[in-house]
Amino acid sequence: MVRILIADDDPLIRDVLRDVLDDEPDMEVVAVAADAREAVELAERHSPAVVVLDIRMPHGGGSHAATEILQRVPGTRILAFSAYDDAGAVDEMRRAGVAAYLAKGVRNTELVAAVRSLGVQ
Repeated sequence: MVRILIADDDPLIRDVLRDVLDDEPDMEVVAVAADAREAVELAERHSPAVVVLDIRMPHGGGSHAATEILQRVPGTRILAFSAYDDAGAVDEMRRAGVAAYLAKGVRNTELVAAVRSLGVQ
């Protein structure tokens, strides 16, 4: 079972991601965060295999959250999931240690496949 933390400041995105990922028989959303600070706290508490992390969020943003999560919960894989797909945003998240990057708007099957591939590594 792939344990997942979703972190996005948009409640609609959080709900849709949870529905899509929880519908998969081999995935379980163990926590949902609305900002970077909460994402770090919940990652420490739940030790997810994968964090689906937005880039632009209150209280530090995605790169800060990614750096903190990777330091505090080694072995967690992070999928950056954002409306921003410019080279600067991608580079910022890669430097923070994210394992993969998807732009919002991809098909659900692509999102599920990316989470699954990160969860089994």
